[in-house]
Amino acid sequence: MSETIALHWIDWLIILSYIAFSLGVGIYFSKRAASSTEEYFLSGRSLPWWIVGTSMVATTFAADTPLAITEFVRGPGIWQNWFWWNLLMGSLLGVFLFSRLWRRAEVLTDNELLEIRYSGKPAAFLRAFKAGYFAILYNFIVMGWVINAMASVISVMLSMDKWTAVWLCVVIAVVYAILSGFWGVVVTDLVQFVIAMFGSITLAVIALNHVGGMEILLTKLSELMGTDVVTENTLKFIPPIPDTGIATKTFWESPFSKFLIFISVMWWSHHGTDGGGYIIQRMSSAKNERHALLATLWYNLAHYALRVWPWVIVAVVSITMFPIIPESYSELGIKAGYPLVMNSLLGPGLKGILIVSFLAAFMSTIDTHLNWGVSYLINDIYKRFYKPNESEKHYVFIGKIMTVILMVLAAFTALKMQSISKAWEFIFAMGAGIGLVLILRWFWWRVNAWSEITALATSIFITISLEIIALIQTLTNQEQYTLFGSKPILFGITLQIHHKLMIIVPVAIISWVTVTYFTKPEPIEKLEEFYKRVQPGGWWGPITANFEHTLQPVTKGIFILWIAGVLMIYGFTFGIGNLIFHNYSASVLLFGCAGIGSYLVWNKSLSKLN
Repeated sequence: MSETIALHWIDWLIILSYIAFSLGVGIYFSKRAASSTEEYFLSGRSLPWWIVGTSMVATTFAADTPLAITEFVRGPGIWQNWFWWNLLMGSLLGVFLFSRLWRRAEVLTDNELLEIRYSGKPAAFLRAFKAGYFAILYNFIVMGWVINAMASVISVMLSMDKWTAVWLCVVIAVVYAILSGFWGVVVTDLVQFVIAMFGSITLAVIALNHVGGMEILLTKLSELMGTDVVTENTLKFIPPIPDTGIATKTFWESPFSKFLIFISVMWWSHHGTDGGGYIIQRMSSAKNERHALLATLWYNLAHYALRVWPWVIVAVVSITMFPIIPESYSELGIKAGYPLVMNSLLGPGLKGILIVSFLAAFMSTIDTHLNWGVSYLINDIYKRFYKPNESEKHYVFIGKIMTVILMVLAAFTALKMQSISKAWEFIFAMGAGIGLVLILRWFWWRVNAWSEITALATSIFITISLEIIALIQTLTNQEQYTLFGSKPILFGITLQIHHKLMIIVPVAIISWVTVTYFTKPEPIEKLEEFYKRVQPGGWWGPITANFEHTLQPVTKGIFILWIAGVLMIYGFTFGIGNLIFHNYSASVLLFGCAGIGSYLVWNKSLSKLN
């Protein structure tokens, strides 16, 4: 391994210029953002689709993302990305259903919808609980892994102590977050997206040229085949089906079983099925329904098809450059492969740009989670239950204080977190059983507050119980326990994320459906008020008998649109992937599917929206 090289003054100039730009944007928008909570958290609901969609893309790329992709590729293989690729199928519901419904609802936060859809104390409790749960526990884990990843990059690139790196990241992010509000977030997101794409593509090209091109890279990988570094699944987009006649236990421990559960269960069962908090925040900030839909479609295209492949290329190159991660970076694990490639191959200027791309991504994601989390604490707890009649400027001021507190606590969480991808998995498990009720609350009148409370409580209880079992088993065996990293063993099987889903999802569904039928439905007046507001379509028999729609129900033609979206986004995603790895015939077929899907999406939806 080459030693860490001190940054050139050009690199420092680029880094400091970006920080100055970000602070300048924050200062520029500070007065406008502070005028009201709607301006501070939603930019006054005035944003066009290209700003909203790009902001969605930028927010979902943090410093953790290429490092987690590197963990996937260097670990199980490229196919492990189905852990998040599967979510496209749920995201398309966000495009064609929920982007329009959230814009119609005109809420400041998605939790506000709970007291529009449900009634009484159960609705108030659910609103307060979900706001606290996602703003604090969920946000701590997400921001913790994001800070952890950024600290990993800085500690490798600048040869800096990780503690120092964490607090440096925290100070930069919290100052900018307090100043900017949502206006600053979305404006800097545009710049961040351009920088991040340029940086990741540049690094991928340089890394590929360094090893002699794709053909040479594939040859080098084949020479490492069968070792602990490269397995037969490393470059596969879909893991192979196990041999027929294989033992049941072995099948459920195989990569294919994991892939199968990802594409059949995960995409509709998790807590972000109806959009997810900070994506919903952006849907709500769009000018109108058409802009909300277009923004969400652009986000999915860029998120799944355009952005991932430069990271995959660098991760694969890192295998040949660093088959074994150097001892000095062992604490970071295999995710260190990505910043090690950066450090080894980039010269003055480019290294600064890559560090800025990570810094920009980090600041964008942290700002979003702080702004979104504080919107929950202010709108759904503080304003709703404690101080309902204060001025708008008062709420913004209290929000800034809460921003600092959230940031500091998230930084301490980061210091205790080792594996980024394992933290991802824990988060998914915590909300794994709630997805179906989040979908059906829009389209089925019988869902009530107790349905949602039961689904979420069941998921949280089972996930934490499994983590406690892992803790006890690890300590009993006198092994070292790592948060989210130690796996429980049940029925002789070491439970991975897909096994946990097969426990959590069925139990949660049975629980919430049972509770739904054993509790009273929401009052008819409440249901009528909700339906009149959003007019979703679906199973609202008692409500829609004599109802005259003034808005088009979003369920019309949804199945064809969903299939078209799958063809479009997956076609582009894997068409590009097969082209990169020289599988030309598959690439042509997949681009053809993408073309058909794109035509149907335009013809059936986009051309008809005002």
